[in-house]
Amino acid sequence: MRNYTQFYIDGQWIDPSEPRTAEVINPATEEVSGTISLGSASDVDKAVAAARRAFATFGESSAKERLDLLEAIQAEYLKREEELGEAIMVEMGAPRSLACGFHTLLGKGHLSTAIEVLREFKFEEQRGVTMIRKEPIGVCGMITPWNWPMNQTCVKIFPALAAGCTMILKPPQLAPYSAQILAEIIHAAGAPAGVFNMIQGKGSEIGTALSKHEDIDMISFTGSEAVGVQIQKDAAETVKRVGLELGGKSAWIVLDDDTMAANVAAATAGMMGNSGQTCSAGSRLLVPSSRMDEVRKVAAEAANGVSVGDPTGNVAMGPVVSKSQYNDIQRYIEIGIKEGAELIAGGPGRPEGLDKGWYVKPTVFIGTNDMVIAREEIFGPVLVIIGYDDVDHAVAIANDSNFGLGGYVSGTDLEACRAVAKKMRTGAIWVNGGFDFHAPFGGYKRSGNGREWGEYGFHEYLEVKSIVGWNPA
Repeated sequence: MRNYTQFYIDGQWIDPSEPRTAEVINPATEEVSGTISLGSASDVDKAVAAARRAFATFGESSAKERLDLLEAIQAEYLKREEELGEAIMVEMGAPRSLACGFHTLLGKGHLSTAIEVLREFKFEEQRGVTMIRKEPIGVCGMITPWNWPMNQTCVKIFPALAAGCTMILKPPQLAPYSAQILAEIIHAAGAPAGVFNMIQGKGSEIGTALSKHEDIDMISFTGSEAVGVQIQKDAAETVKRVGLELGGKSAWIVLDDDTMAANVAAATAGMMGNSGQTCSAGSRLLVPSSRMDEVRKVAAEAANGVSVGDPTGNVAMGPVVSKSQYNDIQRYIEIGIKEGAELIAGGPGRPEGLDKGWYVKPTVFIGTNDMVIAREEIFGPVLVIIGYDDVDHAVAIANDSNFGLGGYVSGTDLEACRAVAKKMRTGAIWVNGGFDFHAPFGGYKRSGNGREWGEYGFHEYLEVKSIVGWNPA
């Protein structure tokens, strides 16, 4: 049983202003796994004041000093990487191989990338008579989601530290354990008091207090579109910068060639990773209509081949994060059936033999792009396959969405894949797989604004100052 009832503020673990707690439920067992405290606006005030005091010094620190801090954090992270993975498995139900693998690798990768970028980053540049300086924006509020706890937290914290910002982290209430351990890591690394602060609690309270706070210069949020819109409204009162990474309904275009069947199988299985709880998941699979019979067979086999069960075992997919999430996904599956989509794998209810825990069947529909299940983000292991007539039709379907976060193109003709990728209105596209910590990530349209990852993530936390006359004309 984990009991995390203190907040990290001004370099110390302190009790909350009000003694309120909430239970954390293990989604695999539906049993209580621990307790956290729920913060209040008063706690936010304390943390912001600490961050503001710390910024007076940390904002003037040298790149070398910040590099030393990040490297110290890196050493502590490596010591506790396995512990972080175990926490992620318990808090949000990721299978151990995923939680102790890709989940923690992402956090470690964002840290090493921040170090790599900081070593070469130019904070000053002379252009003619003008000196252009990039300076830390100030105190940042960071609000992170539960689906990729280390990825979404580390991709904010480490570039912000590298830039010279101070911060207050509000971790997800559903998955708070890994953030607690990360705070302990940052403390052990010797971060100056007030540079990093963490308050657990409800997004509706802590997130709102951060967004409205007059002494916070920036909000970085990853989560749903509805919450992102509200944060923008709250932040508008103080004209602070807001970076948003929101929802997605990403299209995966499989080109018509001799690798189509293998690509369909890979895309189907990939959609089920992390129980489908990925904002950039390829949840709309676009395939040649002329080969739909083949697609139907391959996709059904791939989905039915995904092992689901206890995350402590050797499975590919664990539960979804909560009862609420489970119920929402079941609602969408029922909507798909009522809309007349063809159900070729999965469906309502839990997988056979799993009577406890928030497990969802890997589900695949064949439908059309005007269906609710193809328009709205389900955030679960539910794939919608849509047929296209030709490549231009595929691109039109892909772009016919309110979202524009991720995209995928698979095929043997690299030039054809590149041509398709150029036409897709989305922020990040993966051609035949691949991975790059330096590739900027963020959304078009209602998927948000701003970019994270690599050097582009640094710019989110910097202001640009022009000093004209630095050099005589």
